[in-house]
Amino acid sequence: MIQGSYNDISAAMASQQPGRPGRLRGERPWFGPRRQYGSHVTHELASTSKLGRDGAVPDSAVRDSQEHWLRARGFLNTDRHGLARSAQDLYPAACRVAGTPLIARPEWLAETPVPLDQVTLSWRPDAPGPAIDGTGPQSEAVRPLREDGSRFGSYAAALGALNRPGLFEDRACYRLLEAAASSGAASLGFGPGRYFGTISTCEAVAHEYAAATLAQNGSPPAISDLPLRSAIGDPTDLARRPVVLAICTLVLRADRAGAAMILHWRDPARVASGGGMYQVAPVGVFQPSHDAEWNQANDFSLWRGIVRELSEELLGAGEDYRSDAAPIDYERWPLHADLAAARRAGPLRVYWLGLGVDPLTLAADMLSVAVFDADLFDATFASLVRANDEGRLVTGDGAAGAAVGVPFKAPNIERFTTAEPMQPAGAALLRIAWEHRDLLLAG
Repeated sequence: MIQGSYNDISAAMASQQPGRPGRLRGERPWFGPRRQYGSHVTHELASTSKLGRDGAVPDSAVRDSQEHWLRARGFLNTDRHGLARSAQDLYPAACRVAGTPLIARPEWLAETPVPLDQVTLSWRPDAPGPAIDGTGPQSEAVRPLREDGSRFGSYAAALGALNRPGLFEDRACYRLLEAAASSGAASLGFGPGRYFGTISTCEAVAHEYAAATLAQNGSPPAISDLPLRSAIGDPTDLARRPVVLAICTLVLRADRAGAAMILHWRDPARVASGGGMYQVAPVGVFQPSHDAEWNQANDFSLWRGIVRELSEELLGAGEDYRSDAAPIDYERWPLHADLAAARRAGPLRVYWLGLGVDPLTLAADMLSVAVFDADLFDATFASLVRANDEGRLVTGDGAAGAAVGVPFKAPNIERFTTAEPMQPAGAALLRIAWEHRDLLLAG
């Protein structure tokens, strides 16, 4: 699934640096220079150095700083697909997944689909914090000036004040610390995290790349032009920055005639990341349903997270589970109980395929597939919505006019992974699922 024929990813990393000797086992992977800042200076940095005679920052500098930031943010949201295609060239081509821009380590990907119940999770409450959190000097260029002349403390703070998305709340998350796939199984390690922590690094590096591209009249910037990205270095090093995992689930409705898939177009006015692009549905950040302490353990389940996202994105349910007062009773929730029974009986099969990193945002996505027998899908999603709080579903119409999804066929896989602006994780997920379609649809 990783493009290329090598088994040791370090060989590809070393080959990206002309004249660099091969990396010894145990050394940190090389993806690009760290903390090597080029001479490239953006207009935003230059404008903020204009101080008044009394040392105060004039209103014009604040206005210029914020307008420059908003132009770069607008460019990012209107051309995420093109920017991701360009940003992938910052990293070794051999690290790409299934010929898409998604980046992964070999041990992050399953050789064949793994039943979800064979994925084990571990919790490390005292895990050390990341080396880079997006608040240091490397991120100054993506943190514009506030009205008082000081910089916003983080990219999330600037986004909330200047271009706040419809869904934007700093909730507790499960921070990814380690991941490994083995024969027929996988293990993932997590610790505590916050949503704004990943916004202040992931969206920040994407903004940095967009701003540098604008400053160079559309030419792709070098890694040395990107201080924050350079400081992070290897995008697959989970210790360098806060990594919050999004669970991407390809839903397939399967019958004797074949299968249909549910896709989603993400509205940039409503979401903080991935706007203006297609994606599988549902997708959701792996996080507790509420910050109340009892939810951390109760919601620490990939399966429970998937069910909540199915409820919210495909059935239009709200995100308030009243778990601020008591934990969710999953066994008594009809949707969860019915789908859990269907997993045990066989009409629903859920698989883990791996995970990867977006080359533009460095956001991490878990790749999973939920295969519903047609009767179960039709009963469960009789009220399938056409749109939700994050965008609109991409579906087709059946003979009776019911929304049944886009045919899971080679021309549509090719279309959405090449011709349409699709998030790298979604494109990789479609290609891997198509590769393993016989196993997935054997049910």
